[in-house]
Amino acid sequence: MSVRFVHVPHPHIAKRHESGPPKTTDEHVGINGKVALTLTTVVGTMWCAYAFAVLALVALPSALSGGRLLDLIQWISQTFIQLVMLSVIMVGQNILGRASDKRAEMTYNDADATFHESEQIQSHLMEQDHALNDLLDKVAKLEASLLAKG
Repeated sequence: MSVRFVHVPHPHIAKRHESGPPKTTDEHVGINGKVALTLTTVVGTMWCAYAFAVLALVALPSALSGGRLLDLIQWISQTFIQLVMLSVIMVGQNILGRASDKRAEMTYNDADATFHESEQIQSHLMEQDHALNDLLDKVAKLEASLLAKG
């Protein structure tokens, strides 16, 4: 009688070690994607938001000179908010994307540590299996010698 167990690691573990954590920069993009990423990078800065605010403020005197409340509301909603908030929202999205990448990497590292600990547990259990098998062999020999004497 002996303990018989063979640990077979899941194939996903080896594949996961090769690939690493997914990141937004890993995505495949064609020429249109590269143009979009470049424009997003440029427009998604606070400096661009400040430039758009200055550009929107150039049209403010025209909106105020009409004397109508509607002109001012249209300037705020159609010019200022659309121009400035576009860049501000993109800055926020860029920050959220970087935070998401960090979370993905942390999750990957946590899973990798768990896999490592699991491998350590498997090694420990294998050592215990060897010790148990040695003890079982000794018990079997003792039992055989007792039966032979009696």
